[in-house]
Amino acid sequence: MTFNNFHALNTRKYRKSENKVTKDTLYWKQLGLPSLVKEFGAIDYIDFSNVEPYNFAATCSVRVQIYSPITKLVAKNLSKFQENAYGGSFRKDGRLLVAGDEEGNVKLFDTNSKHILRLFKGHSSAVHRTFFTPDLQCISSFSDDKTVKLWDISTEKLVQSYEKHQDYVRAGCVNPTSSDIVASGGYDNIINLYDFRTNSSTIRMDHGCSIESMIFLPSGGILLSAGGTEIRVWDVISGGKLLAKLSHHHKTITCLHVSSNGKRIFSGGLDRHVKIYDVSSYQAVHTLTFPNSVLSLGVAPNDQTVVAGMVDGLISIQNMENNDVNLKSNLKEVEKKEILPIYIDHDIPEVEDKQTETHYDHWLRKYEYVKALDYVLKPYVISKNPHVTISVLQELIHRKGLKRAITGKKNSIALRLCKFITKFLSEHRFMRVLIDVANILLDVYKDSAYELTGDLGKHIVFMATAINKEIHLTNELCELRGCVETLIDSSNKRQTDATLFISDKLKLDQSAQAEKSSILVV
Repeated sequence: MTFNNFHALNTRKYRKSENKVTKDTLYWKQLGLPSLVKEFGAIDYIDFSNVEPYNFAATCSVRVQIYSPITKLVAKNLSKFQENAYGGSFRKDGRLLVAGDEEGNVKLFDTNSKHILRLFKGHSSAVHRTFFTPDLQCISSFSDDKTVKLWDISTEKLVQSYEKHQDYVRAGCVNPTSSDIVASGGYDNIINLYDFRTNSSTIRMDHGCSIESMIFLPSGGILLSAGGTEIRVWDVISGGKLLAKLSHHHKTITCLHVSSNGKRIFSGGLDRHVKIYDVSSYQAVHTLTFPNSVLSLGVAPNDQTVVAGMVDGLISIQNMENNDVNLKSNLKEVEKKEILPIYIDHDIPEVEDKQTETHYDHWLRKYEYVKALDYVLKPYVISKNPHVTISVLQELIHRKGLKRAITGKKNSIALRLCKFITKFLSEHRFMRVLIDVANILLDVYKDSAYELTGDLGKHIVFMATAINKEIHLTNELCELRGCVETLIDSSNKRQTDATLFISDKLKLDQSAQAEKSSILVV
């Protein structure tokens, strides 16, 4: 059944863009409903044991709680702290745990007996992060006294100490492939890379804002730093080259974690979101949302459990549901959609399918513009498919039939049109078309606008108010954009001036050195 070569109206161009279903979406949606546990105080740090049953340590207030991810209950409680505890992390074998505290001490615990095995004293301020080195023989600590220290576990003595920062050191990490390489990040925006075999930092990088968290990728050659709303990726093998910048959060990023055997990166922030990135492309592939700002994050081996700690003391525990059958079937469907099209050398015509003509296409084909407009302004069409109404309005404007459809008719159509414009004017997909529709509507009633009474007159005033609000908002956004551009320009100028100053100073130093060498030669 054909309609005299009449082309149906294209309404898809105004539809909302649908989220693409990917393998990552299906995989991470296997996480079950979160179990929430309440602690006293913000959750400073979360770390998983690498040994079954993969318990995790949550550092909060004056204790370190060791939870079972299966029962979601506290298995052990390490509470031998006088002040706040920070950064409790397991050793590889899960038998020892190290944590810092507000007093500047570093404490080593036996996770089975809960006894303190070693007490390392030497920091003068709070120690926020502590980690074991890969050889299991030393502990590195990062403190508010601007120092990074290395401690020998067997002798309980200080091995090495560095003071290369100008502000608090709240972030740090140990290279997973070398026990001698450690990185630290401070509130002075600087990242320092140390080799414990030397007495100075080997690489120095500028993140641009205070650094909250750092991690090495499993290869040990790539370092990630989080500060502000940005994650920066550094190649430490090539001397600290900046590889990428990731900016998917709109509030401060507080924690980083590597999962999926080094294939995925997690980042949590104060915007209540946890973003998941693909290591190969550094693209965000999934987002998890939590009830409050995320301070700490942990992922169990093989992604069996995802735990997030929040500022209000809530701990969210999500276990992966083993639903392999559904996952495989869903993955097959996604793979089918991702298959490239097959090109053929000839096409066999098929029997033409029956076409179903929509109501609005029927009236448009017969040039019954009033009936087409009346149909798409019905409440059930507007509520379910507003993009259809917009498409018909645009088609009527192109045909110069909208003014005819409104002029000389009952005010009911104009009233419904006013309500539609007022409701959807702020929708960016529809704004351009609705501005044209509002202009045509006002042209029709420009001579009798002051005589209108009742609902139509009232809703024309509402429409004018909505338009004024949008104009005011647009002006404010333009002003904000100008302020941001000014700040960016001034920042770039400062960086340029600093670069020129450094280059000039280097030239002066080189010339002075050349003069000294010439004097010595004489």
